[in-house]
Amino acid sequence: MTVNSSPAVAANAEGEEIEVLETTDINPVAPEDQWKSLFDQYDPDNSGFISTERFRDLLATHGSELDPHKLEVLLALTNGNADGKICYQDFVNLRRSPDSLKQMSNKRSNSFRRAILQGSRQLRGCSLRDEVGLGLSQRLVRHVAYETLPREVDRKWYFDSYTYCPPPWLILTITIAEVVVFMYYGFQLDRLVLQVSSPSFLKSPLPYHPQLRAQAWRYLSYIFMHTGIEHLGLNMAMQLLVGVPLEMVHGALRIGLVYMCGVLAGSLAVSVTDMTAPVVGSSGGVYALVSAHLANVVMNWSGMKCQFKLFRMAMALVCMSVEFGRAVWLRFYPPAFPPCPNPSFVAHLGGVLVGLTLGVVVLQNYEQRLQQQTLFWIFFCVYTLFVLCAVFWNVFAYSLLDVRLPPPP
Repeated sequence: MTVNSSPAVAANAEGEEIEVLETTDINPVAPEDQWKSLFDQYDPDNSGFISTERFRDLLATHGSELDPHKLEVLLALTNGNADGKICYQDFVNLRRSPDSLKQMSNKRSNSFRRAILQGSRQLRGCSLRDEVGLGLSQRLVRHVAYETLPREVDRKWYFDSYTYCPPPWLILTITIAEVVVFMYYGFQLDRLVLQVSSPSFLKSPLPYHPQLRAQAWRYLSYIFMHTGIEHLGLNMAMQLLVGVPLEMVHGALRIGLVYMCGVLAGSLAVSVTDMTAPVVGSSGGVYALVSAHLANVVMNWSGMKCQFKLFRMAMALVCMSVEFGRAVWLRFYPPAFPPCPNPSFVAHLGGVLVGLTLGVVVLQNYEQRLQQQTLFWIFFCVYTLFVLCAVFWNVFAYSLLDVRLPPPP
């Protein structure tokens, strides 16, 4: 980018004096660091955000150098932002190339342009919560938007574009499969409460058992077995209440990635830290989703507009604590059939760690491609390294440490 500049003072919409550059030649496809320096003049705190008023000043000063369609979208983004601030990434994504509106995958930008051209929404000063005359399905979508998204601009795009096609099938399918498997073994073992106390419980091909750790599918299939109806009920409640809305917003691919990474991390963590214990239950995946969602709410507390968010966070933490406390108690409670111990609780902790790292990154940057997120790749590489180390541990450590394992079921 070529910038011929000299210091100048301008007043923004708030009456404040700010120093800007008088530009005579701006190339819209210029290096990103020079665009960043231009944006930083309106962001003296280096927060990555500027107020909508200052953003309008920036567009008034330099907007003539941008593609008209991009300028149109940026103005819509400014007018429709109820949070009062603009992210630098929204700005830089729109100026990358003259044909970026046709080529880039930022659906939010296209939705704002469509809103302007079709007149489908009056963006200025309009809050999604003020919409009236909505049907049941539309109210559900609006509710989900306020439950999971911290920015009004994202909530509006999601509300306009969501079509229930495809529906949130992944979490529902996993939950139904868990119920079917539980009922099957409930009738087969003639036991629904504290099912794990049955001598035939671990004979299923699904649970993870340290003697059968070479059967790789058990590191994932253990989620379909539960210690009892109380265990299944708590996991189902958290899985449906948190997982379904997240899948509606972020899609099955992202939510499935977080869920399955939590499941795998849970069983591998048990195999490394609690080497003699079996594993059952979907807590690894459930805790990954719930902890990622709660962390996202805390990190964007002011922007989250869900009702009773403090009370609901407290209730979620209570449910997680009760379920985790029950798992700890069961682990150290004398097993009904020694020498095999009761299932481990470490899978819960593995799921939480995945949720607070990989999960937060996946949920935080709505609409941005995962492959474009540096932090995602950092956490993904760390997670991959952990999986590889755990695999080598399972191959060599048990024999080297001469661990005494319980007999196979």
